[in-house]
Amino acid sequence: MNSRHSNRPEPAPPAADSRGSRVALLFALVAQRLTAFYEHGQQFTVAQGATLAADWLARSGRSLPLEERRQLSELSDEMARRMLATLSREAGLFTAHEMTEALDPNYDSELARTLMVECERLLDAE
Repeated sequence: MNSRHSNRPEPAPPAADSRGSRVALLFALVAQRLTAFYEHGQQFTVAQGATLAADWLARSGRSLPLEERRQLSELSDEMARRMLATLSREAGLFTAHEMTEALDPNYDSELARTLMVECERLLDAE
Protein backbone atom coordinates (compact mmCIF):
# COMPACT_ATOMS: atom_id res chain seq x y z
CA MET A 1 0.00 0.00 0.00
CA ASN A 2 1.42 3.36 -0.98
CA SER A 3 1.25 5.91 1.82
CA ARG A 4 2.00 8.93 -0.37
CA HIS A 5 -0.82 11.33 -1.09
CA SER A 6 -2.07 11.52 -4.62
CA ASN A 7 -1.66 14.76 -6.52
CA ARG A 8 -4.89 14.12 -8.36
CA PRO A 9 -7.36 16.99 -8.20
CA GLU A 10 -10.59 16.57 -6.26
CA PRO A 11 -13.42 15.29 -8.45
CA ALA A 12 -15.54 18.06 -9.88
CA PRO A 13 -19.07 18.46 -8.53
CA PRO A 14 -21.76 17.00 -10.76
CA ALA A 15 -22.78 19.19 -13.66
CA ALA A 16 -25.47 21.65 -12.63
CA ASP A 17 -27.78 20.20 -15.24
CA SER A 18 -27.42 16.61 -14.01
CA ARG A 19 -30.64 15.08 -12.69
CA GLY A 20 -29.28 14.79 -9.15
CA SER A 21 -28.17 18.41 -9.07
CA ARG A 22 -31.52 19.60 -10.40
CA VAL A 23 -33.40 17.54 -7.79
CA ALA A 24 -31.18 18.90 -5.02
CA LEU A 25 -31.66 22.46 -6.26
CA LEU A 26 -35.44 21.99 -6.42
CA PHE A 27 -35.38 20.63 -2.85
CA ALA A 28 -33.29 23.60 -1.65
CA LEU A 29 -35.64 26.08 -3.34
CA VAL A 30 -38.68 24.50 -1.67
CA ALA A 31 -36.90 24.64 1.69
CA GLN A 32 -36.07 28.31 1.17
CA ARG A 33 -39.64 29.14 0.11
CA LEU A 34 -41.09 27.42 3.18
CA THR A 35 -38.61 29.14 5.48
CA ALA A 36 -39.36 32.56 3.99
CA PHE A 37 -43.08 32.02 4.34
CA TYR A 38 -43.23 30.51 7.82
CA GLU A 39 -40.53 32.71 9.38
CA HIS A 40 -41.11 36.00 7.55
CA GLY A 41 -44.52 35.78 5.84
CA GLN A 42 -42.88 36.25 2.43
CA GLN A 43 -43.42 34.42 -0.84
CA PHE A 44 -40.83 34.55 -3.60
CA THR A 45 -41.69 35.28 -7.20
CA VAL A 46 -40.50 32.89 -9.89
CA ALA A 47 -37.83 35.42 -10.86
CA GLN A 48 -36.59 35.66 -7.25
CA GLY A 49 -36.39 31.87 -7.05
CA ALA A 50 -34.41 31.74 -10.31
CA THR A 51 -31.98 34.35 -8.95
CA LEU A 52 -31.60 32.41 -5.70
CA ALA A 53 -30.84 29.27 -7.73
CA ALA A 54 -28.17 31.17 -9.69
CA ASP A 55 -26.59 32.37 -6.44
CA TRP A 56 -26.45 28.85 -5.00
CA LEU A 57 -24.99 27.41 -8.20
CA ALA A 58 -22.37 30.18 -8.41
CA ARG A 59 -21.03 29.22 -4.97
CA SER A 60 -19.85 25.93 -6.45
CA GLY A 61 -18.74 27.44 -9.75
CA ARG A 62 -21.70 26.04 -11.66
CA SER A 63 -24.56 27.57 -13.59
CA LEU A 64 -27.77 26.78 -15.42
CA PRO A 65 -29.46 28.78 -18.17
CA LEU A 66 -32.15 31.19 -16.97
CA GLU A 67 -34.96 29.13 -18.52
CA GLU A 68 -33.92 26.03 -16.54
CA ARG A 69 -33.61 28.04 -13.32
CA ARG A 70 -37.07 29.52 -13.94
CA GLN A 71 -38.49 26.03 -14.51
CA LEU A 72 -37.02 24.82 -11.19
CA SER A 73 -38.32 27.96 -9.49
CA GLU A 74 -41.83 27.34 -10.86
CA LEU A 75 -41.75 23.70 -9.70
CA SER A 76 -40.55 24.75 -6.25
CA ASP A 77 -43.34 27.32 -6.07
CA GLU A 78 -45.95 24.67 -6.96
CA MET A 79 -44.62 22.21 -4.39
CA ALA A 80 -44.27 24.84 -1.66
CA ARG A 81 -47.81 26.16 -2.25
CA ARG A 82 -49.24 22.63 -2.00
CA MET A 83 -47.38 22.18 1.27
CA LEU A 84 -48.49 25.57 2.59
CA ALA A 85 -52.10 24.59 1.94
CA THR A 86 -51.81 21.46 4.07
CA LEU A 87 -49.37 22.28 6.88
CA SER A 88 -50.15 24.13 10.08
CA ARG A 89 -47.67 26.85 11.03
CA GLU A 90 -45.98 24.55 13.54
CA ALA A 91 -45.75 21.66 11.07
CA GLY A 92 -44.54 24.04 8.37
CA LEU A 93 -41.79 25.43 10.59
CA PHE A 94 -40.70 21.90 11.47
CA THR A 95 -40.71 20.84 7.81
CA ALA A 96 -38.77 23.92 6.71
CA HIS A 97 -36.23 23.27 9.47
CA GLU A 98 -35.82 19.60 8.53
CA MET A 99 -35.36 20.47 4.87
CA THR A 100 -32.83 23.20 5.64
CA GLU A 101 -30.86 20.91 7.94
CA ALA A 102 -30.95 18.16 5.30
CA LEU A 103 -29.06 20.43 2.90
CA ASP A 104 -26.06 19.23 4.93
CA PRO A 105 -25.32 15.75 3.57
CA ASN A 106 -24.38 14.57 7.07
CA TYR A 107 -27.89 15.25 8.38
CA ASP A 108 -30.30 12.33 8.10
CA SER A 109 -34.04 12.94 8.06
CA GLU A 110 -36.78 10.57 7.01
CA LEU A 111 -39.05 13.53 6.27
CA ALA A 112 -36.39 15.14 4.07
CA ARG A 113 -35.81 11.87 2.20
CA THR A 114 -39.54 11.62 1.53
CA LEU A 115 -39.65 15.19 0.25
CA MET A 116 -36.57 14.57 -1.91
CA VAL A 117 -38.44 11.68 -3.55
CA GLU A 118 -41.33 14.07 -4.21
CA CYS A 119 -38.89 16.51 -5.81
CA GLU A 120 -37.61 13.68 -8.03
CA ARG A 121 -41.16 12.80 -9.02
CA LEU A 122 -41.99 16.42 -9.87
CA LEU A 123 -38.86 16.85 -11.94
CA ASP A 124 -39.42 13.57 -13.78
CA ALA A 125 -43.01 14.58 -14.57
CA GLU A 126 -41.78 17.70 -16.37
